[in-house]
Amino acid sequence: MLAQSRRLTTRITEHVQDTLQAAADLVGATLNQFVVQAALEKAERVIESETTLLLTRREALRVFELTQAPAVRNEQFLRAQARHRTVVENAVSSAQ
Repeated sequence: MLAQSRRLTTRITEHVQDTLQAAADLVGATLNQFVVQAALEKAERVIESETTLLLTRREALRVFELTQAPAVRNEQFLRAQARHRTVVENAVSSAQ
């Protein structure tokens, strides 16, 4: 199934248009093709950089270690867990 095309309109200065056109000409693309491809590549880089967590080897090993041997649940954790359970149960009860 073909994706539906949409239109994007923007205003640019003559200098920006000339620069984009020169770059498009160099790679053998139309101005529209060049702008869409450049914008898409930039968008993908932004999405990747904002949704990817990079860890050093040491940090990654620590995360792995914590998933293999979780910390012992101390009294403070157990009290917080009980408070959370109570809050959730009260929220469910009042919603009904």
